[in-house]
Amino acid sequence: MEFDTLCIHGNDTRYDSSGAISVPIFQSATFAHPGVGLSTGYDYSRLQNPTREHLEKTVARLENGIDAMAFSTGMAAISALMEIFHPGDHIIASDDLYGGSHRLFSHISGKNGLSFDYVDISDTAKVASLIRAETKAVFVETPTNPMMNVTDIAAVSELCRKNSLLLIVDNTFLTPYFQNPLDLGADVVVHSGTKYLGGHNDTLAGFLVVSDAALSERLRFIYKTTGACLSPFDSWLMIRGIKTLAVRMERQQENAARIARWLCAHKKIRKVYYVGLPSHPQYEISKKQTTGFGAMISFETDSEKTALELLERVKLIRYAESLGGVESLITYPMLQTHADIPKEEREAKGINERLLRLSVGLESTADLIADLDQALETD
Repeated sequence: MEFDTLCIHGNDTRYDSSGAISVPIFQSATFAHPGVGLSTGYDYSRLQNPTREHLEKTVARLENGIDAMAFSTGMAAISALMEIFHPGDHIIASDDLYGGSHRLFSHISGKNGLSFDYVDISDTAKVASLIRAETKAVFVETPTNPMMNVTDIAAVSELCRKNSLLLIVDNTFLTPYFQNPLDLGADVVVHSGTKYLGGHNDTLAGFLVVSDAALSERLRFIYKTTGACLSPFDSWLMIRGIKTLAVRMERQQENAARIARWLCAHKKIRKVYYVGLPSHPQYEISKKQTTGFGAMISFETDSEKTALELLERVKLIRYAESLGGVESLITYPMLQTHADIPKEEREAKGINERLLRLSVGLESTADLIADLDQALETD
């Protein structure tokens, strides 16, 4: 089946006999046993629920994995993943990492005895130099949030294999429509389903996807024990969103490419970070390992005043956290997604008072450019 079809028919299991086209929402916390020692396959919704199972099987197929686990949020998914490690374990992570992941690693995982080194993972030599006996995994975002750095997944996978390390890839920005990390050698794929998979800014969700049965069993045990599973209704919202994933990603990418080129030519914009621009330093790597460039753009204005005025003046584009929905959203990383990272660390990565991040939606490109243009006008 082609990807577009999988989005709609990724799980053809029928869960009732009514002929309903839309999978039912099984809004039940528990399920009756047909007899002593017998089960319908569903006992308690923390373990599994038919609506969530439908979603998980669909996501697993989209990512070419054998299992997917749906969590209440993306951060819940990463938190559960950290439970496979033990005090004293060491993890190498992208130095340009989503602020929530950085906060979790620094304040929660660190408290629990894990240690982290942050490095530009696109430089495999730097990664190799940090590997030690306690190292258990490499955690990658590609493209990164918000600086859009790209890592050669296959190259890092080879390094991980040689050193018996897990490779974890956050695939939120590109989704399985544009990138399949498991096919490139990753062991675990992470998604904030809140973003492109859901696509409508109306629910929170997270996913872990794996291609190894033993790893699936370990994570399933943690999943049922810690309990941050996705509810039946939110699972249904995610199923509905995924049906249009392919068409949304294509249109949003098309819009983003046009806006990125327009921003490059604007006198008040100093830098544009979009992986689909040939000027991007990892453009050729992106072309090699993905089928598209996505719809996330970060850009640096000529001054803090310009950045603040743009945020105040946009009308169609909304100033809000999150990304990946049908509505275009603009974010101020230094105050929002990366506010908990020390100023010196933020600014060293380019996350300064002039940097903005734009999630391009499905509106008319002409209308979006007109909104940016009026917001950047000089008084």
